[in-house]
Amino acid sequence: MDFNTLVPGKTGLAGIDVDALLLVVVGAKMPATLEGPLGSVIAEAVAAGDFALKAGQVLYAHRVAGVKARRVSFVWAPDAGPKAMRRAVAAGVALVKSGGASQMAVAVTGAAPLMDAGAAEALVLAVHDATYVYRATKPSAPSVPKLERVTLVCNPAEVDALAAGLARGEALAAGVALARECANRPANHCTPTYLAEQAQKLGKSHGLKVEVLDRKDCERLGMGSFLSVAQGSEQPPKFIVMRWMGAGKDVAPLVLVGKGITFDTGGISIKPAAEMDEMKFDMGGAASVLGTMRAVAGAKARVNLVGLIPACENMPSGRAVKPGDVVKSLSGQTIEILNTDAEGRLILCDALTYAERFKPAAVVDIATLTGACVIALGHHRSGLFSNDEALAGELLAAGEAALDPAWRMPLDDEYDEALKSNFADMANVGPRAGGAITAAMFLKRFTSKLRWAHLDIAGTAWRSGANKGATGRPVALLSRWVLSKAAAPAPAAKSGRAGRAKKA
Repeated sequence: MDFNTLVPGKTGLAGIDVDALLLVVVGAKMPATLEGPLGSVIAEAVAAGDFALKAGQVLYAHRVAGVKARRVSFVWAPDAGPKAMRRAVAAGVALVKSGGASQMAVAVTGAAPLMDAGAAEALVLAVHDATYVYRATKPSAPSVPKLERVTLVCNPAEVDALAAGLARGEALAAGVALARECANRPANHCTPTYLAEQAQKLGKSHGLKVEVLDRKDCERLGMGSFLSVAQGSEQPPKFIVMRWMGAGKDVAPLVLVGKGITFDTGGISIKPAAEMDEMKFDMGGAASVLGTMRAVAGAKARVNLVGLIPACENMPSGRAVKPGDVVKSLSGQTIEILNTDAEGRLILCDALTYAERFKPAAVVDIATLTGACVIALGHHRSGLFSNDEALAGELLAAGEAALDPAWRMPLDDEYDEALKSNFADMANVGPRAGGAITAAMFLKRFTSKLRWAHLDIAGTAWRSGANKGATGRPVALLSRWVLSKAAAPAPAAKSGRAGRAKKA
């Protein structure tokens, strides 16, 4: 999809020749700047009670006399900020996406109409989210919307900032789409091998260095904890290493670690049958790492970024790890596995130890780790744990800016008492109370040499119910954080597909 900017000509908004025109009406008063036929339409609608300046209001008009756009939609918004823009654009696209519109222009009118790069980025993400259709294993799915070009109408002073926001939004949207596509595939399609193949394809298309370690490689390294989870499955485990080297070799990289359980039965501690199909989403952390690597490489960011994905299935079989078994992790610490359904931490701990070899500036692991986090925070915010105040602050700020929010959770030393074991250095679970925290405390035991944060995305990586599917979170949060660490890009020419300014 093509995104660009447009400075209207003498005929104003009415003279923009597109299939659909979306007007975001901002504020509690009728927009004085909206004149002519468009102003008449909204004034008449307000007078008739068909449109009100309040949340949730939309209005559609077809073939308005004196307006070149074939379709016109009005959507109310409280302001022109990123959050309001994302909601307004999503509502506007919903009105036209099932029709024949291939070109849409978006304009803000009313109080405080000025936009910034964040609003432009939000627009791109909203359009991609509203038009996303999963088709990989469903040929009967509705046809993909015809929308091919979206133009953001602005004044000359806004062009450069909005063009940058559109370009960044396109990179993020591509990453989110990759994460959703991987997570939405059923587990008989999205296997550990499939994740490795996606990483290798990404390496070839975007200049990443990719290495895939197989079972024997992991055995030689001593990844006993990771391999204990994989041993019950017929699917071979894969430990995926991706590197984007956009900065100098002397710059310490950021490292992302994504939980890649492509299906989780719970193992011998088997889960109830209800909704077990959703455990194909248990590789949401891995999907978000793939998506973030795609976004960062697509933006050609001047930053060094490493993505690690321990990928396997958690299955019950005669070879599966049993409750009470003791395994040795890559760090040398031993673990008593009291519950085989607490497997995500068992694969992440070896990946966190492996991350030390990169001498990273910071490490963030991402995992659909605990149902307890869903109980604590619901489905709006991801759970954030960290042993570093500055890192926690950066991630929280990135989440707010990217409209992909997190909430910081505690790591008090007292919670660690729950992981004591009589037969190993630690147990892999504590009591039910505070389960998300004790899971993070387990991971913390493998981060003494790292600036580390953990994102529990069990409540945010997918939706259940009628709209079941992957969300692509927290690609936006992670990408915003990584890009904030990138060195300033070299000056470039102002031409280019995303954000090229035109006149009507």
